[in-house]
Amino acid sequence: MAPECVSLLLLLMAAQVLPAASGCDRGRYESIIGDLCLAKFRFEMGGVDPGRWCSWTDTQEIYEGLTNCTFQVALRMDCFWPDQVVDRFFTQVHRVYFRDCALTGRLLHDPPVAVLAPFIAVPVLVTLLMTALVVWRSKRTEGVL
Repeated sequence: MAPECVSLLLLLMAAQVLPAASGCDRGRYESIIGDLCLAKFRFEMGGVDPGRWCSWTDTQEIYEGLTNCTFQVALRMDCFWPDQVVDRFFTQVHRVYFRDCALTGRLLHDPPVAVLAPFIAVPVLVTLLMTALVVWRSKRTEGVL
């Protein structure tokens, strides 16, 4: 193959690869996911009681919609997904909407009374029993030398 043909072939291959790799305008991408995806997410989360934001069953569909939105925007703008922009974006979303949630995503609540009562009653009874035992034992040995 002639050197000119090899150069032309390499140039054509680069023309197909490079736009996909360098076509991402990260600033614009960040702006669009903020304007489009976050706006939709905020609107949908506004319909959920803030006390239920940590409930995965109540927010799963909304969160998956946000994830899919960022992916679709990245795909259309030739951006990598996930990348640093998406990581920062989701970190901010979590700081605002999910900062008080447990790592498991479940709502925190007290255990049932049947479970909680023994954990309270047993230490109280043991403390009272030990106190009574010490008092009884100290009165019994007072007269002995």
